[in-house]
Amino acid sequence: MVTPRNGIQTTANSTITMKITQREIAYDGHYKLSRLIVRDGDEEYVRERFEPGWAVAALVFNTARQEYLFTRQYRVGPEKDLVEVAAGMIDGDEQPEEAIRREVLEELGFEVDHLELIAHSFPSPGTSSERISLFFAEVSQQRGKGGGLAEEGEHIEPVRFTYEQLREQKFEDAKTLATVFWELARRQSRS
Repeated sequence: MVTPRNGIQTTANSTITMKITQREIAYDGHYKLSRLIVRDGDEEYVRERFEPGWAVAALVFNTARQEYLFTRQYRVGPEKDLVEVAAGMIDGDEQPEEAIRREVLEELGFEVDHLELIAHSFPSPGTSSERISLFFAEVSQQRGKGGGLAEEGEHIEPVRFTYEQLREQKFEDAKTLATVFWELARRQSRS
């Protein structure tokens, strides 16, 4: 097993012959888009790769009120409001745990009492370099108003669900589905 700086373990696989031989930034705006030359034996392919960075997300549970806290905000990808877990990008040299604590406070107004890592993952590895660290966070006391940061153009509305309501929700966001399914399995295994 190889463990790079990002903490994600990988297994060496000698049957994979593809490798990136050239890379350049094709677009550098709010996000980046890379143009890659990929070699597979004697063949070469041109591929574009979305470079959003390393993200964090957490399913947040308020232990004092026994409810799950989510965010509702407009998303440009699907061009509509989505209900999602608290999430954001790692800033600079932050560790994932630091970043998700900051995001929970910014978006929901709560300081995290307990944090559990669910998984590190690549949400769309065929087209994106994005990594996301998924967490389960327990909170109990609200310390701020939440709602996101105005200077980042965030307009976030908090959404609350009981466990029974959570089981009935039809989420569309992959990170939210992953954390909610993890929680449903965890709760089921306890009963």
